Amino acid sequence: YAVVGMAVTGASWYLLRLAQGPTVVWTKNNPTPWNTIKPDENTKLMAVNQKFEKSWSRDRL
Repeated sequence: YAVVGMAVTGASWYLLRLAQGPTVVWTKNNPTPWNTIKPDENTKLMAVNQKFEKSWSRDRL
């Protein structure tokens, strides 16, 4: 049961992370949310070869 519970929790977390991505549009107030990303902000889960000062996050869905 513990393995199944961890799998469901991990899948739920990943789906929530995908739903908050910069290319997903939930409201018509900001039809282009990807334009608010600065050049020094990371949008990926993990950056291998780059060094970013901060990470971009969506304020709300």
